[in-house]
Amino acid sequence: MNDLPPLRLLATFAEVARLGSMQEAAARLNVTRPAVTQALKTLEADIGVTLFDRSRKPARLTEAGQQLAWAVDAGLGQIAAAVAELRAAQMADEMQITLSCTLGMATYWLMPRLPQFYALHPEITVNVQAPPSDLPALTSGIDLALRYGAGNWRDSASHQLFAEEICPVGAPDLIADALREGRHLAAVPLIHVRRPEAHHWASWDEYFRHRDLGRAAGRGQVFDNYVQAVQAALDGRGLMLGWRSITSGLERDGALERWPGGACDLGTGYYLCLRRDDKMRTALRSFCQWIATQGDHDELAQVFSA
Repeated sequence: MNDLPPLRLLATFAEVARLGSMQEAAARLNVTRPAVTQALKTLEADIGVTLFDRSRKPARLTEAGQQLAWAVDAGLGQIAAAVAELRAAQMADEMQITLSCTLGMATYWLMPRLPQFYALHPEITVNVQAPPSDLPALTSGIDLALRYGAGNWRDSASHQLFAEEICPVGAPDLIADALREGRHLAAVPLIHVRRPEAHHWASWDEYFRHRDLGRAAGRGQVFDNYVQAVQAALDGRGLMLGWRSITSGLERDGALERWPGGACDLGTGYYLCLRRDDKMRTALRSFCQWIATQGDHDELAQVFSA
């Protein structure tokens, strides 16, 4: 690479070779003609060959000049193509955001709503990650997280989207049969979600304690995620703890039904969480403005409008 002449000399030479005129090249490069002439002489001295036949007016490329012109044109073309690709990739990165949330939240709350966002912002891509933990982390590469809890995390600025509540839900026929037979909640088959990484979601045991209902009568079916649990509930296999973020749409559609009088408010909610030191890119701001409209708090959209 040390054998190459300075790039500015090669760029000047390439412009003269392309236009066939030193005067036009000077105007194109926004320099004087003497500056172009001097650059060409310096390049010839650096290489040690004559690149222009100056005995003719206008000067023409020599055979050596033509050979160099082909090489420089190809090289600068490759550089221009590489720069264009890098700029396009950077622009594409700027128009992508990566969001982390639980599998249940992604499946039943976020993904059904995303077409609304894409209709407003077709140029932005939202990448959704669902880690095993029920508390999605704001690790490198994650722009924002949707978290369930009390909103008191130290690693993020947290904005509540909506309050959560839990209520036993199940297939309408299952609930109707249980009520007709006079069975108490503890006597109905229950569906559990348990896994080592899940510590923040209330379990049936916690629900029964909170409602002062004693203990559930049977062990019930156990799954390691809410997608499986929801399907079991839809199949009439038992009652599951319904969360607004997971089962509200199915309740509206009539596929699942609430256990009468079973709602329980634990004082928790779903929060939009951002790293405190992150700059708000255009794509991220647009997404935050949109998702704020999907929550309960009208004033939240104003937070991201500045």
